Amino acid sequence: MTRGAGAGHGSDVDDTTPLLGGGGGGGSSASTAEEGGISSSSSSSASSSSSSAVAPMPPAHLASTHSSEDDPHATAAAPLSKWTRRLRVTKTALLSVLLLMAAVFFCTEEEQTTLTPVYAASRAFPLSVPLEGAEQTAPFSYYRAELTAYSAEAALNDSTVLLQLSGRWEERWHVLDVLTVDVSPTSLPAGDAAHHTFDATTIPDGVRPTAMAFNVTTTSERPLSLALSLKGLPYAARYQEVYAFLILVGVYVLIVFELVHRMLAAMLGSFLTLGVLSLLRQRPSLDVIVGWIDFETVCLLFGMMLMVGIFAQTGFFEWAAVRGYKLSRGSVWRLVTLLCAFAAVVSAFLDNVTTVLLLTPVTIRLCRVLNLDPKPILIAEVIFSNIGGTATAVGDPPNVIIVSNAAISRAGIDFSEFTLHMLLGVLLVAACCYVALALMFRRIPLELAEPAECAGLRREIQVWCRAANRLAGGTAEEATVKRLLTDKVESLSEAHDKRMREYDQRRQAPDVAELERTYRIHDVPLFIKSCVVLGTVIIMFFLHSIPQVHLDLGWISLLGAMSLVLVADLQNVEGLLEKIEWGTLLFFAALFILMEGLGELGLIDFIGDGVVALIRAVPEGARLAAALLVILWVSALCSSFIDNIPFTTAMIPVVVALSEDAELGLPLRPLVWALAMGACLGGNGTLIGASANVVCAGLAEQHGHPISFNDFFKLGFPIMLVSIVAASIYLILCHVVGDWNG
Repeated sequence: MTRGAGAGHGSDVDDTTPLLGGGGGGGSSASTAEEGGISSSSSSSASSSSSSAVAPMPPAHLASTHSSEDDPHATAAAPLSKWTRRLRVTKTALLSVLLLMAAVFFCTEEEQTTLTPVYAASRAFPLSVPLEGAEQTAPFSYYRAELTAYSAEAALNDSTVLLQLSGRWEERWHVLDVLTVDVSPTSLPAGDAAHHTFDATTIPDGVRPTAMAFNVTTTSERPLSLALSLKGLPYAARYQEVYAFLILVGVYVLIVFELVHRMLAAMLGSFLTLGVLSLLRQRPSLDVIVGWIDFETVCLLFGMMLMVGIFAQTGFFEWAAVRGYKLSRGSVWRLVTLLCAFAAVVSAFLDNVTTVLLLTPVTIRLCRVLNLDPKPILIAEVIFSNIGGTATAVGDPPNVIIVSNAAISRAGIDFSEFTLHMLLGVLLVAACCYVALALMFRRIPLELAEPAECAGLRREIQVWCRAANRLAGGTAEEATVKRLLTDKVESLSEAHDKRMREYDQRRQAPDVAELERTYRIHDVPLFIKSCVVLGTVIIMFFLHSIPQVHLDLGWISLLGAMSLVLVADLQNVEGLLEKIEWGTLLFFAALFILMEGLGELGLIDFIGDGVVALIRAVPEGARLAAALLVILWVSALCSSFIDNIPFTTAMIPVVVALSEDAELGLPLRPLVWALAMGACLGGNGTLIGASANVVCAGLAEQHGHPISFNDFFKLGFPIMLVSIVAASIYLILCHVVGDWNG
């Protein structure tokens, strides 16, 4: 649904670009001033049947005809009920209290130091690290240890480290908890830390240890360089996974029921997570928090938004929309098929966020030509963009993370093998999802009853009617104002009727030749410059993985944006910056902090441990099939509700450990395919499941077509389930029945 009167005006990528067809959402306010000025008082009746819903009414009938229930966007001006006001006050008060509590926890806890002591240990020289200061004197129930091995790979191979938490009372040492860590590069990549929370609750009641220490022994004959960080935790740390789950559920409640904007929901969730970490004596430093933000993604979005904003000023998107309309030959389903196929193919070779950034404006202009609701078409596009990105190692960030992992690379899984196995499965998934989408689109009304321009006029009429109804007319001044408002309603109704008649004539026989003459590329020099810069950027996206090219996607996008602003010689840079989706960028930054914070609370590790336990419980004969299905479905469902980048990063060591367990006897390759398919395809489940989903929703909202969480969920989640069922069939047939595991 479009916004209020003149929703499109000032919200398109380019305000100076004419809008296509009868759906021009922009300019309704300006044209209203021309066709329905407040001084007009004519009261001609409508001659078109389409205009009967919004006919000019005398003042006596304003209240009964133009109810605030006619349009959901009109309720903002209507007086709120007593219960609605109370619920809003309660919501605001509750969120404010939670924010205040998190702020108190956050400001009363010192930041964790980023300096970690480094020790040396070997088989012949074990290590004992006594706890000092608060870690020794305070009666902590748990102790969190982080261990990182920095020695040469030859020394780390087949090496394990044994950590023992010991307490001294009654003049002797007592072992409280034990952890064995495999520090070989395949299990613990260089620079990564092994986390474990040691349980000190086994200390008898009434006993206070006189000393606490960590004893470190290793099987390595060579000395190992070990960075060991120790932190005492309160008893509440026992339930830190529960706190993480409650925060995640709370954020989703705010987003699903649209209690606050999704950007504010993510920011509240991220700070609540920081507050809980502070309560548990794990407050990260500002440097660490900033480091949690994936600036490569943020810079990629910022640069591409700038380039798309400049590119829109050439008229290319309108021209491309007319070409797409011509190719569809008037068939809506053919149009949807073309757009989804294009999104899937391009996303297989180009980052799907970039694909969505380029395709969304074209789709919105195209829907205006055909007077279609762009929201279901945009959702279908982004779904197939995520499906197409699953097919190759560069199409989606989880695939990039998987292929670039050192342990997986040492197993011989390269770009070509990954693409071969994934592409076959994605083709089956795409075919099944296409059939499911066709069935679902039969029940979705795509054609709008009226163009966005007329919808804006209708909502404006309702606003004027409510204003007139609030005037009692008891004084001469009120009667005069009420008469002027009535005249305004009648003139706007005439303008609405006129545009509806024009729209009815246009929709019966659209003149393609006239559209092609009207919507051309009107700034050819800027178009050429934009094509050169965008083409170079896209080529660099393909080449950035070459070892000699030391630029990631974020830097390429930023350099491209700066180059295009420079060669375009734009004077109104401030106006260009206003078209950046800052809300989307802030949402991503807050979401990255939220997900990393939930990971620090152990939520993702808890899921990984549950996957391992579930697979181990399955009998040996069905273990491979169970492992594939568990990894696939858990990855898909988790990636629908939490960001798939940290989830994939946490699940890779789990998958590698499962394949190296001699007792389980599971091959690595099918487990990798299951993880990749689940993490990528699961992003179609919800609006915030994948980066491309959020970007598409932000651009659609900027153009006056907001996509809510429920809008996306109704179409995306069933398609996600279909895709995972198809992927399950593919994995079982190929790797369990066909034994294609080499």
